[in-house]
Amino acid sequence: MQPLIIAFQLLTRIPIPVAVDHTPYNQGHSMLFYPLVGAVIGAVLMLFGALLETQPAVVQAALLLSIWVGLTGALHLDGLADSADGWVGGMGDRKRILEIMKDPSAGPMGVTAIVLVLLLKWSAVVALIESDTLLLLFWSPVLARLLLISLFQTTPYLRAGGMGEDLSRNIPQWKAYAVQLLVFGLALYFGVHWALLLLYISIAFLFRLLVLQQLGGITGDVAGAMVEKMELLFVLLCVLL
Repeated sequence: MQPLIIAFQLLTRIPIPVAVDHTPYNQGHSMLFYPLVGAVIGAVLMLFGALLETQPAVVQAALLLSIWVGLTGALHLDGLADSADGWVGGMGDRKRILEIMKDPSAGPMGVTAIVLVLLLKWSAVVALIESDTLLLLFWSPVLARLLLISLFQTTPYLRAGGMGEDLSRNIPQWKAYAVQLLVFGLALYFGVHWALLLLYISIAFLFRLLVLQQLGGITGDVAGAMVEKMELLFVLLCVLL
């Protein structure tokens, strides 16, 4: 159970006051439970969506988004802000980008990125509510965290000695592939259209190529930014398509 607890303690602010041993084995295996963490987040959003269904769509969407951010403690938004600051401020210089991303303060581009992502998420959730397809929102946190497994499996990690290095080096490969196939299969079975899913995966692959071209690998901030972008992408595709 320790890898499961590690996954929830890292990715959420759900209080689990249990001491765990952060061995490389437990760290690597914790990634197998990332989609489950996303499923819990999605289930909580569905629960509150049902409780708030009599409220105006704009209010319901704002409350759901607040709960969404609160469950993760804005962990991935922090990575998004750092990545945005680095990509703009670094001016294409790999070393400079990585230096800026280590700075804990958020610059104007980081703040702008957070505002735009939250605004777009809110707008998409409003549209899902108004079209009576809010159930699709469940899959946004699930699939975004599932893609983290693939990202860490296939992309070099740049910060030596960091927690992300333990994750990338100790992922159980075949179990990870099995989890990915299972979750994608469940998404298809429970109503996510295959064309939407194919486009979603293709754009995620393009994001990874851009990161490799710019940095040659990933950091924790890049991974966090990927989660935010892929959560947003899924709900936008649900609305646009």
